[in-house]
Amino acid sequence: MEEFNIGKAYNLVIDKIETWATTAVKMLPNFVIAVLVVIAFWIVAKLVKKLMRKGLGRVTDNQSLVRLMSTIIYVAIIAIGSFVALSVLHLDKAVTSLLAGVGVIGLALGFAFQDIAANFVAGVLIATRKPYAMGDLIEAQGFQGHVVDMNLRSTTIRTFQGQDVIIPNKELFENPLTNFTFYPKRRIDLEVGVSYGDNLESARDIAVEAIESLDCIDKSEGVTLFYTSFGDSSINFVIRFWVDEHAQARFLSARSEGIIAIKKA
Repeated sequence: MEEFNIGKAYNLVIDKIETWATTAVKMLPNFVIAVLVVIAFWIVAKLVKKLMRKGLGRVTDNQSLVRLMSTIIYVAIIAIGSFVALSVLHLDKAVTSLLAGVGVIGLALGFAFQDIAANFVAGVLIATRKPYAMGDLIEAQGFQGHVVDMNLRSTTIRTFQGQDVIIPNKELFENPLTNFTFYPKRRIDLEVGVSYGDNLESARDIAVEAIESLDCIDKSEGVTLFYTSFGDSSINFVIRFWVDEHAQARFLSARSEGIIAIKKA
């Protein structure tokens, strides 16, 4: 009885091996084709990655974005090649299950890291649209300073107090941002008051002449003065002039010189 069972088991094993061998021989051409497909897609992925790095390098100076986008395309092409190879091997069910699994994982990760993903997408859009660049003087989220670092998650600005402020790219993309470097000219508005007993025309002329005498102003823009309101003890006016400087220190210096000039007049 034992000899019969051993023999039967032996025959079953041999039959199974023969079946596998026969299937392997039949699948050998498909296996060779699948390997060639993977190799071909790998070569294409390498070529496309190289071309994308060159092309994106001409569009943006953000090397992080260039590397990320080229890597994403590279991985996507390799993934497509793998799916095609599995299809050649008639593993369609495995491909379907794999795609479903990837979709579920992607959905779960999307919910878990939606803030990170939002900052990442905003970083890509900022790198593409270029609302600011390294070294630019910007004001955003109540902070003003020069851009000292940019990546796909956040931007760092160094304030005039020497503090480095890290702002998520999502906040910079969704909220108002002022770039003082784009247009170097800046207007200074000074609010001044004159007593009720003063001659308004004379006060206007004296104030305008005082500002026009400054070397720091942009004389091509001119100086304007408007009376704005009646105060408790003065009639108020605003005098406006432009400086051809976006640097904050020189801007504040020009503002200070304007105040001194009006006081002396």
